Amino acid sequence: METPRTSRFARLAVAALIGLTLYGLAAYALLPMVWRHHERQPKLAGRPMVTRTSADIPGDPLNIGLVGARGDVAAAMQAIGWQPADPVTVRSSLGIVRSVLIDKPDPRAPVSALFYDGRRQDLAFERASGASARRRHHVRLWKVLDVGAEGRPVWLGSATFDRGVGLSADTGQVTHDIAPDIDAERDLLAQQMLSADRATSAYQVSGVGPTLAGRNGEGDRYFTDGEIEMLVLTAGGGAAPAVPTQADPPLRIQLKDRLWNAIRPLLRWLFP
Repeated sequence: METPRTSRFARLAVAALIGLTLYGLAAYALLPMVWRHHERQPKLAGRPMVTRTSADIPGDPLNIGLVGARGDVAAAMQAIGWQPADPVTVRSSLGIVRSVLIDKPDPRAPVSALFYDGRRQDLAFERASGASARRRHHVRLWKVLDVGAEGRPVWLGSATFDRGVGLSADTGQVTHDIAPDIDAERDLLAQQMLSADRATSAYQVSGVGPTLAGRNGEGDRYFTDGEIEMLVLTAGGGAAPAVPTQADPPLRIQLKDRLWNAIRPLLRWLFP
């Protein structure tokens, strides 16, 4: 016979089940759909927005996009003072160790391999920050589209700031720990490109989506508003002839970004 207590418990259980179901639909179906927007680069829709490690573990999310030929990318990076990273070899890895131990600069220190669409990065660039290779700005780039909306190749990349050196749990190779606020590095790279007149326009497309407490393949924490900043580079390596245009994202994305920027200081405090 059902008592008032068991009846109350059954109602609470049903309510909890409904609540969990609604949460699941909102968190994993409705909200991700709301945040997706690829209106300016439709061929990117449906593509993965997180890299993978050599052990096929999710790595760093993609947060920067460049539109232009390979030479345009190289010229733009050179113009803002970023150097191509050396390949990973025994010699270059020992060079990082030496740089860290004696505080000697290594402006072309290698970056470890991450994978997208089953292949390691096509290009990697870095900019030193401090006396050694312990701290540096860096970005890995993959050519994702041969022809994008502008009729030019599209590159997607992962820009992060290395704040320390350690050993990879997967390969034992020398690797870096990244700073959690990966949006800061994306914004820095984009602003440097715009300030140096190396981009004719900028706009956002959806990346991994808002992430409060992500972890990459090395276990480093990160948080992000989930947007990819796309920069249309000048052709031929020259300077932009006019002030770059910056297109606003859809209104719902603007509102999401305002909310994100309001809680961003708290995230920086929680994950220094």
